[in-house]
Amino acid sequence: MAEGRDDDRALARQARLVAIVIAAVMILWMAGQWLGGELGLPARFVFLFDLLALAGFVWALIVTYQIWRKRRDN
Repeated sequence: MAEGRDDDRALARQARLVAIVIAAVMILWMAGQWLGGELGLPARFVFLFDLLALAGFVWALIVTYQIWRKRRDN
């Protein structure tokens, strides 16, 4: 019985981490876009912010899928 609760807590902790990563990536991406415009950086450098944000969102999507599969299996 306690093992089930521990699994639920682990999944909840993982879900919180995903939520924090999504929020942080979005804020950092918006800040990077603004900073790139203010500093007049070339588009190829600003595009790096897009790639980093995309990587963060893909990671969050993969972990969210893993959480969904674990909950479905229980």
